[in-house]
Amino acid sequence: MPLFENLREDWETYDRDPWRQGLWVMVAYRFGRWRYGVRPRLVRAPLSFLYRLLKVGTQILTGIDLPCETRIGRRLVIEHFGDIIVSGDAVLGDDVVLRNGVTIGLRRTGTRGAPRLGNRVDVGAGAKLLGPITIGDDVAIGANAVVLTDVPSSSIAVGVPARIRPRVAKARAQVHSIAEAASA
Repeated sequence: MPLFENLREDWETYDRDPWRQGLWVMVAYRFGRWRYGVRPRLVRAPLSFLYRLLKVGTQILTGIDLPCETRIGRRLVIEHFGDIIVSGDAVLGDDVVLRNGVTIGLRRTGTRGAPRLGNRVDVGAGAKLLGPITIGDDVAIGANAVVLTDVPSSSIAVGVPARIRPRVAKARAQVHSIAEAASA
């Protein structure tokens, strides 16, 4: 998607609220990705400098590190302010939710391989996803979980180290009905 279409979708994703720090990070991220396509290099150089300023500025203001090398899907939601680190090697699917204190990165310095998250992954506060692991679609990662192994689709990962449990469809339906009742 072109830059302005991505930004428009991010604007909607963050409820058109210019004060949401996740939106600030997404603007810097989208600009950083977009600048790679600018030719010639002489024109791209000042845009790269501007991106670095934006990235450092958003890191200082928000405590969120999302490098433009990270591949993310549509509608990434960064729910809470601060202490979020995502590796440039990571891949995030559509409709992923990240909360404060989340780390998605390498298991060890100098060792390649970062997590790949599927679609509709909900990552709880303080969770750490480390190494070349794959997280399937419709997965919930519990708060403070340390995930070092693959997590199949429709599962829940909780604990240190994370234990994988199937996600019960009935429980999911109850959560949705409670959420709908609360919003009514």
